Parts: sequence; C-alpha cells; structure tokens
Amino acid sequence: MPSLRPPAVAGRFYPADQQGCRQMVQELLAGVDTPPAIGAIVPHAGWIYSGSTAALSLAGIAAYKPQTVVLFGAVHGPDPNAASVYAAGAWQTPLGPLEIDEVLARRFTAHPQIREFPAGHRYEHSIEVQLPLLKHLLPDVRIVPVSVWPGSEACVVGRLCAAAAAAYGQRVAFVGSTDLTHYGPAFGFEPHGRGLAGIRWAKEVNDRRLIALIQALDAEAIVPEAEANKNACGAGAVAATVAAMRELGVTVYRELRHTCSAETREEDRDPLNSVGYEAGIFPAPGYSS
Repeated sequence: MPSLRPPAVAGRFYPADQQGCRQMVQELLAGVDTPPAIGAIVPHAGWIYSGSTAALSLAGIAAYKPQTVVLFGAVHGPDPNAASVYAAGAWQTPLGPLEIDEVLARRFTAHPQIREFPAGHRYEHSIEVQLPLLKHLLPDVRIVPVSVWPGSEACVVGRLCAAAAAAYGQRVAFVGSTDLTHYGPAFGFEPHGRGLAGIRWAKEVNDRRLIALIQALDAEAIVPEAEANKNACGAGAVAATVAAMRELGVTVYRELRHTCSAETREEDRDPLNSVGYEAGIFPAPGYSS
C-alpha cells in the first residue's frame, strides 16, 4: 500500500491548520511575479524568516507549469546514501497531499547512486517546507523528493536525474533547497567576531562565495566550497541542481533575493545569530533575460 508521509514540522516552521496555512501562503505570494523557471534555489527555514524568499523562486517554477517537480533536499539527519528518494505514495500538507511521480522516481532509482530510502525523509524539513507553497501554486503537480548528501557524487546525481527527466517526455522542473551561512554562537561559527560585523561578513562575503559558484554554474566546486567555508547546509542539493541544469543545457542563473534572518525579523535588530537565504531561478528556454 502506498505510503503517506505526514508533515514533520507543521506548526513549527509553518501553520499546521488549513486556514492558517492558506492565508500565510497567500500573504507570501502576494504581488510576486517571477518568470518561468525550469530550476530554482530556495531556502528552507521557518516561513517567518525565509518563506517570502522561497516564494519568489517557487512562483517561477509554477509559471513554467511543470507536471512534476523534483526537489533536491538537504540532509540534516542520518542518511547513508549519496541520494535518497521517497519513491511511492504521497506527502501530506495542510492544503492536501502531493502525489509522488512514481514512474520518474523508479527511473532515478535504476541508478546505483540513487536509492529508495523513505526513512531518510521522515523528519527532514528542507523539502517539506516548500510543499504547501507548491500545492497552492500547482494543485495537481507531482513531486519526487530526493535528499542529496554533500559529497563527491552530488553532481552525478543531478546529471542522472536530469537525463532521466529529459527522456521522460513530460515537463519536469527542479528545485534545490539550502540555507547559507549559519553564523553566531548558536552555531559555533564566529570567525569574524560576535555581532553585526560578523553577520555582515557572513552575508556579504561568505554567502557570496557560494552564490558566485551557482551563478557560474560550477557544480563541482559547490560542495568543496561549503566544506571549506561552512556557507551552505544543503550543498549537495545545490550541486545536484546546478549539475542538472547544465545537463539540460541551461546557461543562466538569475538571482532574485539574497538576505538573512537578521534582516527579515524586526525584533532581531542587534542579533547574535543569523542564517543566510538565497532565492534564484534558472529561466526556462526563451526566458533567459
């Protein structure tokens, strides 16, 4: 019997009730007009911090009108695989379930680098927090959740998934989920001191190193950069997304917003801790301007 993956972070990262969730989704998407995108980078913190940033990218995915969205997620918990797919059933959201594209998922798991491992997704939030937005934007879209370990095979995973999608004969888009530099005493990372000066460095210097690699479509350099400078918790997801875009012939990354939690919460006027957020799209063919 196909499995239904229940929400793990509803009520903490975003509203758990249908009415509250729908209202917040509408607020996050109000006035957003992003051109069609075959790929996107999104943050995955609680919606009060990064939801409006993620909405910018996901609106572009929706404008492309895909039949299936492949979501490359970060790995915040135990997962033994280079890439783990949730390959059957559906993921529940407060706005209703999103069905898994089981045909495409099985094409992914035909490769030894990509394993079916639903347990790896049980408590992972980096894909989940995108789904109510996707459900609102694309009520009938199917998904393939893929967690990607930040290792040497991340780019291979992206290329394999893109090749399978290209041969599938349906419209498929890709989303890579990551937050950027986690700076401050809460994260044990303060190489440029505690407080606003260090947080500015984290955003303006450390984050930008990683973003520059996305802009250059240098997929192979992303994981080593994140390992060296601690500027992405979902480096595997980003590397896979960029590699997938290259496989599909995409040559442009358009940044939509780069911010951080210290900028998005008024009460954090003199923060000690901050996390970076990036939204950007890989425009669909014909929309590269």
